[in-house]
Amino acid sequence: MTTMETFHTAPLLRRAARLCCLVAAMCCALAAGAQQRKVQNKPFIDERRFHYGFTVGVHDQSLRLQNNGYIDPATGAQWLAVQDGMGFGFSVGVLGEWKMNPYLGLRLIPSLHFGSKHITFRNTATGETDSQDLRSAYVALPLDLKISAPRFNNYRPYVVAGVMPMYDLTSAKQAKLRTKPLNVAIEVGLGCDFYLPFFKLIPELKFCFGLGNILQKNRSDLRDPTQLVFTQSVDRATANMVVLSFYFE
Repeated sequence: MTTMETFHTAPLLRRAARLCCLVAAMCCALAAGAQQRKVQNKPFIDERRFHYGFTVGVHDQSLRLQNNGYIDPATGAQWLAVQDGMGFGFSVGVLGEWKMNPYLGLRLIPSLHFGSKHITFRNTATGETDSQDLRSAYVALPLDLKISAPRFNNYRPYVVAGVMPMYDLTSAKQAKLRTKPLNVAIEVGLGCDFYLPFFKLIPELKFCFGLGNILQKNRSDLRDPTQLVFTQSVDRATANMVVLSFYFE
C-alpha cells in the first residue's frame, strides 16, 4: 500500500473504530438500564393469600384418530379418517388462586371452550371423500400448580402443570363419528405476570393432552347402518388442545 493510500485509509479506520466504541457503549448502557430497579406497580398484590380474576383466550382443538384399516365386507371400502385443518375456538373463564407460599400457588379455573374440528374420510379403494364438522363446547375445571420465579420490576415468569377434567355439552347424535362427553387431560404451560398500574395482566400458553379414548363405539343412535363403517374404521380418538389465555387480576 502506498503512503497516499495509507493517508486516506487511516481516517476511515479511526471513524470505524469510534463508531464501534459508540455502539458498544450504547449496548452496555441499555444492558445496564435493563438491570436497574424500577418503580413497582401494585407492589403488595402478591402478599394476598387468595387471588381472583377472569380469563379470555383462543385455542386450537385437535382430535388424534387411530385408524385400524377396517374393510367393509359388503362394499370392500376401506375408510381412513384424519383431522385436516386447525380447530380454532374461543375460551372464557374465571380464576381463583391460593398462594401456598411466595413461589407456589394452587389455581382453579372453571372455563368454557367453544370450537370445532373438521374430519375428512377418504375411501382408499375409490378415492371418494366425505367430511364431518365435530363441534364442541367443553365445560372444563382445570386444577393447576403454579411455580413462579422471583419478581423483578413489573414482571414475573412462571410455569404451570395440572389436570383438567372436561365435559362436552354438544356430543351430536346421527354423526359419522361421535365422541364421549367426559374427558380428562393433563396440561403443562408457561406464562408471565405483568404488573400494570391498575391490574395484573397474565398471558399464558398451555398444552393439554387427553388421557382417554373418547370415541363412542356403541352407535345405537345411528338409524342408517351404512354409516357405521366410519366408526368401525377408527379404534381410538384422543382430544388435545393448545390454549392461549389472557388473565386479568
